[in-house]
Amino acid sequence: MKELKLTMSELYETDFALWLEQTAKLLKAQDFQHLDLANLIEEVEGLAGRDRRELKSRLTTLLEHVLKRKYVNSSYNYRGWEETILREQDELKNILADSPSLQGYWLEVFDSCYQLAKRRLVANSDYRKYALSETCPFPTDSEQLLNDIFWE
Repeated sequence: MKELKLTMSELYETDFALWLEQTAKLLKAQDFQHLDLANLIEEVEGLAGRDRRELKSRLTTLLEHVLKRKYVNSSYNYRGWEETILREQDELKNILADSPSLQGYWLEVFDSCYQLAKRRLVANSDYRKYALSETCPFPTDSEQLLNDIFWE
């Protein structure tokens, strides 16, 4: 039986993992003429978007839990919310350490993340009674937001 040889762009469409493996081999060998540049560029651009989406998602979750911790009077302890806060702080520190250029994006999306966190909180009928500030009452500076305990 004759083996069917696929081009890199065909491989991209049929076996993404193998395409990645072959692309890495071609890059290491500096065999640039056989690279599937169109899809490689698309994937690299997608990686940048993924990091921005992750930063925005984690920042929103952080703000949502900080709002709960600061404003919601609860008869149980706040350990779960505080654990989420600390976990999101750590993950956001890692993202910014790996990609310091995302600091500008942090400032760009901070207000929309706060509004989304607030919207998620009041979507739950248990939390609608809490008067939440229209503007974020927490530090917008990443250094302070990711290292300080400011919700008590």
